[in-house]
Amino acid sequence: MYVECKTGLNDDGPAWIGRVTFSKSGHTVYFNGMALRRNGGQGIAGNYRDVLTGEEYWVSGVKKDGEDRHWAGTGKVQIDANVVAEYLAIIGRDMLDATRLAVCHDIVETDVRKFHEIENRPQ
Repeated sequence: MYVECKTGLNDDGPAWIGRVTFSKSGHTVYFNGMALRRNGGQGIAGNYRDVLTGEEYWVSGVKKDGEDRHWAGTGKVQIDANVVAEYLAIIGRDMLDATRLAVCHDIVETDVRKFHEIENRPQ
């Protein structure tokens, strides 16, 4: 999936391509230590909101043409080293475009149980 921080950054926020996990309901995406909850069309620029910080994120499948960042955006997209081969197969290429992508090794697993407890606390 493609994940990009949108809050206050227009289309230039940090962005990643990596594997995500969905909640049973499909309303929450777990990625890189975050829980991103679908905002139901209430966002300004993103379709998900970080459960802890409230920051907006855009989450979508990767594009087959490899042009995931918004046309007005700049900056390299970080791609998880663990998904490079799968990504290349999806876009039908044999090499990453180093002008647009940078391989990263620091994407962390999300503790889903922690967020489940936070989201299900009695009010």
